[in-house]
Amino acid sequence: MSDTVLQTVALSAMHWPTIEPFLFCANHDDLYPAGDAQLGPAASLDGRKIGSDFAGKDGWRMYHGSVVPGFPRHPHRGFETVTLCRSGLIDHSDSLGATARFGPGDVQWMTAGRGIVHSEMFPLVNQDAGNPTGLFQIWLNLPRANKMVEPHFSMMWDHTIPRYTHTDAAGRQTVVRVIAGALFGKEGPPSPPKSWAADPRAELAIWTIDLAAGARWTLPAASPRPNRTLYFHGGSTATIAGDALSSPTGLVVRPDRPVEIVAGDEPVEILMLQACPIGEPVVQHGPFVMNTRDEIRQAFADYQRTGFGGWPWTRDDPVHDRGAGRFAVHADGRKETVDS
Repeated sequence: MSDTVLQTVALSAMHWPTIEPFLFCANHDDLYPAGDAQLGPAASLDGRKIGSDFAGKDGWRMYHGSVVPGFPRHPHRGFETVTLCRSGLIDHSDSLGATARFGPGDVQWMTAGRGIVHSEMFPLVNQDAGNPTGLFQIWLNLPRANKMVEPHFSMMWDHTIPRYTHTDAAGRQTVVRVIAGALFGKEGPPSPPKSWAADPRAELAIWTIDLAAGARWTLPAASPRPNRTLYFHGGSTATIAGDALSSPTGLVVRPDRPVEIVAGDEPVEILMLQACPIGEPVVQHGPFVMNTRDEIRQAFADYQRTGFGGWPWTRDDPVHDRGAGRFAVHADGRKETVDS
């Protein structure tokens, strides 16, 4: 192993290890069949543990959904979720009254703060073909000072996310999507105002790195302070910092050294998470992430007492009409329409 690579780990199919301030990274990759009239799978659900279906039978999961796959209403407090849609569609609804449908390339960034309830459903809109759906969901911690801020919901649409393109000497391209942070003059969209990402001390970056087959690109060095993790998940082989690797592999690399990446005979996909640790105690129980056990107990008590603002929707797993397109309605009533 090169002295630039501090650690490698074989990645599981779904849950990938993270380093603080990143708390969790899930890779959801489901080959859903054609959809039915209710936007659920037009297939038998026999043999599935409905309500908690994570087994991956036939290449897809219902998760906590019973009709439409996904995650019906559930609470969060004390951290943020960053959801990168890679394929398919995601329908979001929350206790603020915000709702959205987003798709490939779009990113949703939600600050749970003092408490929010939301649902994330995967509507199967295609009735004549399959509905492959893929996404990354990342949990990002909040510092103690911001754990009880007002919740915040924002969308980063694919066309608003900057891309840096590099062409190597052989004419092969690498494209980096800058979701957070900055790369060679390309700066990601503004993160929520109370996010750790909004603090320049964090040196936080979330990038997706796509290399054409055989492409060569060097990830530039940062300062020595942040943790930097590369998730090599797409393609078969790559050479990273001189080490020949097979996908899927996670790598912790030294942040203050450049890292050369050379794709193998297939295109390569890498997710990079980088940030300085917050450096505070982390106590997590289920959907709540606080600094002390007493704060976790208080979170459960507050949720039982207030419901974090209630639930303004008529069902626990709301989905939008089949032809709704990509859009967002924010808590203040502001509307965004992406697909006309």
